Amino acid sequence: MRKLSNVLAALFIIISITSCISPKKVNEIKDDFLKSEEERKYLKSENQRLETENKEQSASIEQISKSLKTLSEDTTTLGLELRRKVKEYDRVNKLNDQLLKKQAESSQLTEAENRKLLYELQTAQENLQNKEDALRDLERELDAKKSNLDKLSSALSEREKRVNELEAIIAEKDARVKDLKNKVSNALLNFKDKGLTVEQKNGRIYVSMEAKLLFPSGSTTVNPEGKEALVDLAKVLEKQENITVLVEGHTDIDAYRGSGQIKDNWDLSVMRSTSVVKLMLENSTLDPTMLTAAGRGEFMPLDPAKTAEAKAKNRRIEIILTPNLDQLFEILDKASATEE
Repeated sequence: MRKLSNVLAALFIIISITSCISPKKVNEIKDDFLKSEEERKYLKSENQRLETENKEQSASIEQISKSLKTLSEDTTTLGLELRRKVKEYDRVNKLNDQLLKKQAESSQLTEAENRKLLYELQTAQENLQNKEDALRDLERELDAKKSNLDKLSSALSEREKRVNELEAIIAEKDARVKDLKNKVSNALLNFKDKGLTVEQKNGRIYVSMEAKLLFPSGSTTVNPEGKEALVDLAKVLEKQENITVLVEGHTDIDAYRGSGQIKDNWDLSVMRSTSVVKLMLENSTLDPTMLTAAGRGEFMPLDPAKTAEAKAKNRRIEIILTPNLDQLFEILDKASATEE
């Protein structure tokens, strides 16, 4: 009897609170929803940008690898040419020594022979100077290519490190999302055939509960069975870190007919999502800053048909769990600052 009395008292309090919400408060809730929708679009855009960045980094790494291979081949060719020039330089030096020795030994040669020897010596010296100049040019060119090769190697290493960091964080995020989906699915297993589904898509987890599981027709008060499902979900989420929870209310296309503060489907969807958020907070240690309540009215149906089955499917609460991507954004911001 005491438990029944407590439940009745809680329901009375919730009904009293929701009946006192002013139109101004409803508008504030709608504004919060619009901000949450912008955040969701922003996160979706950032996810696509991450994937594009990952593809661009992979393409850049492939291009740098090709350049690295070409520079390595050029370096090998220049090394061979350098060794060949050194050998030729040594040969010319040897010839010069021989000519000088021959000149010293031929003091008694004729003047014509002396002029011939002098010409050959001058020619050899000029050739030697030309070879020395060419050798220095080759050395400078080789040093420049080595420097460029070192820079490209460093850039390649940095890009590979950045890509590996991004891939590791994305993999960790996907693993965390998958693990959370399994925990949520297991916690809500008893409600699987009662209008509740758990899906993972776009890096998020979508927990969809048909209205018949949570609310009496036209009501914003969660029924006992719906409360049990929401409390089980809240107990799982209170152990999670770095996630945001968006609670969206949805209605069918039938116009709301009633009196009081609920004027239309917008009001009904917003107040139902607010009731869900309050119930989850009251029965768990969830951080209120993690949760956002929003209403979408009848404007995002799962099934556009006008049948009773489609309408029942469209009357729902969707709880969207999104991982925190701050770590990914920090890496991307750091990478952008480095490239600038």
